[in-house]
Amino acid sequence: MAARELKFWICLFLLPVCLFGQSQIQKKLPAVTQSDTLQKTEPKHSPRKATLLSLLPGAGQVYNRKYWKVPVIYAAFAGLSYLIIVNDRGYRTFYNDEKNYTGAETDLLFIDYQTNKNDYLHALNLDEIGVLAVYVLNLIDAAVDAHLYTFDIGKDLSLKICPAFLYTAQNNLPSTGLGISLKF
Repeated sequence: MAARELKFWICLFLLPVCLFGQSQIQKKLPAVTQSDTLQKTEPKHSPRKATLLSLLPGAGQVYNRKYWKVPVIYAAFAGLSYLIIVNDRGYRTFYNDEKNYTGAETDLLFIDYQTNKNDYLHALNLDEIGVLAVYVLNLIDAAVDAHLYTFDIGKDLSLKICPAFLYTAQNNLPSTGLGISLKF
């Protein structure tokens, strides 16, 4: 009889706890409707926005969550800026030397000034083209990354490169090469 009474008291004690706990869980969880399940949870990733943000170098990469590319972009700009400063100083030095030279224009020193000035000017122009190229590549990279943002690279996509023995039709002798296998 005591065991039966013990079961009764345990059930009497646990029943309100279970019911109260169940009602608290139901209060915390929002009701799920059919319209909630059909909506996308992730907002659309805009290539146009990434490109426009990338007008400030690196901002498009941050928008695409490719944070590691930002230091690469700024390192390229810093390196090219350094080269522009060095080549500009060299150009100005030889330009002033050529301008202030009082000897004949056929002297070797004058020709040397002209040659060095032109070399520095050429390098300076290439550095400026490099800055423009890095800037344009920054824009292109942001746009391409934004287009490929939702691209699924599953485990089924693989590229395998391995050594292979190839037989030529001319002399039937084996030769070595690379075999490329693309699986998707």
